[in-house]
Formats: sequence, C-alpha cells, structure tokens
Amino acid sequence: MSSVTLCIPARIASTRLPRKVLLDLGGKPVVQHVWERARQVRQADRIVLLTDSDEVAGVARGFGAEVLMTSPDCPSGTARMASIIGQLPGEFFLNIQGDEPFIQPALLDGLITRWKETQCQLVTAVSKIHTTERLLATSVVKVVRAENGEALYFSRSPIPHLRGIESADWVARRDYWAHIGVYGYDRATLADYAQLAPTELESCESLEQLRFLAHGITFQTVVTDYHPVAIDTAEDLAAARALLAQA
Repeated sequence: MSSVTLCIPARIASTRLPRKVLLDLGGKPVVQHVWERARQVRQADRIVLLTDSDEVAGVARGFGAEVLMTSPDCPSGTARMASIIGQLPGEFFLNIQGDEPFIQPALLDGLITRWKETQCQLVTAVSKIHTTERLLATSVVKVVRAENGEALYFSRSPIPHLRGIESADWVARRDYWAHIGVYGYDRATLADYAQLAPTELESCESLEQLRFLAHGITFQTVVTDYHPVAIDTAEDLAAARALLAQA
C-alpha cells in the first residue's frame, strides 16, 4: 500500500508578520491549528513539521508534533521538503502551509485520492471564480485546465481571454478557476526538485509552479470550495481570530 506523508513547512522569519506561525489564535499557536487539521486527514500515514527554527521546533514538539530541522536557506516550502526527502519514507507528500489554520482535511484527502486514482506527478487545488473583481486581481492566480483536469497554465492575468467580449461579462460566460496553493508530489518529482533550474516563465509571473510546467511536469487538479485564510499580516490574524470566535 502506498504511504502518504503530510509536511507542514513552518519558518519563523516573515517580513510582513514576524513569528506568525507562533502567534496566538484562540489560545494556541497558528501552526498548532494547522497540525490538528492535518491529523484529521484519513489517508495520511505520517505528519511532519519542517522548520529551521529551534523555537518553532520546541513549541511543535510541545503539542506533540514530529519535527525535522531544515536549512534556513530553503527559499520555499517545496525546497524545504525536497532538502530532507532522504529522511522521509513514503510515495506521496502533501505540502500544507504552516500559516493556514483553517485548511480543510476533506480537501487534503481529496488531493490524496486524486493522486491514487491517476498516479499523477503533481496535484493541486482550484476553486471557481465568481466575481470580475477576483478574476482581474493579480493577487489571485488563475488556472486553465484541460478536459482531463490537468493544469495547462497558471497566470496572474485572467485566462483564457474571451475575444470580442467585455471582461466584465467573462465570469458569466464560462468557468474561471483560481489556484489554491496546496500541493502534492510523488516521490520522484519531489526528489528531483533540486535539479530543476529556475525558468523564465516562473520569473515573469513570480509563480513557482510554472517551473514544473516549463520542465514538462504536469499537475492534476481537484476542485474545492475552500478559500484560503492564510495569515500574512496583522489584519489577517485579526480576521482569523474573528472567524474562529464565530465557529
């Protein structure tokens, strides 16, 4: 049986909100909420928190998490996972961001199921865009999907372009998809990540996922209604506290 490892990269350095993964959210550090949600994933065999911070490691071990230390030089969660893959058994790995305390366990199980069904190299999530404002926002990454669910391209621009139709009418004319930044990798793809050179497309859009596409590595996608509540600013933290209070 294929084994599945959930990885939670959690760095303490953050420009906009220092120490965000350790900040209090309803009496627990933010990253503990992520870990507790990961523990609800039915198909996970192992959950590992990855960090370069002794303080984060100490807190995480205090609430029961398994921790692996990584280099502070890792530029992304993917790189952090790839750097210690030799210490991780398993055939499939999910990257769960350490600042998303409301991540849905059902979505994570859905990503695992899609990998088991398709044996894809990479899998990620998408959600339907319902407003022109979100379609045009450069902060919302758009995805064009093939008929079989594979991602054809990711862009900050609204794609596909509907020729001869005002952009205000696009959302009413066809389905548009936003990328949700949770990733699954098969072992070979993650192990080979360090050998993938950065690409021009990745640099142009400032989107790491384009590195994979430019090297001919494809993504499967899973449709979800989950909308991320990542904590990047003090305002995000206040909104998360309000959301938790309403639960």
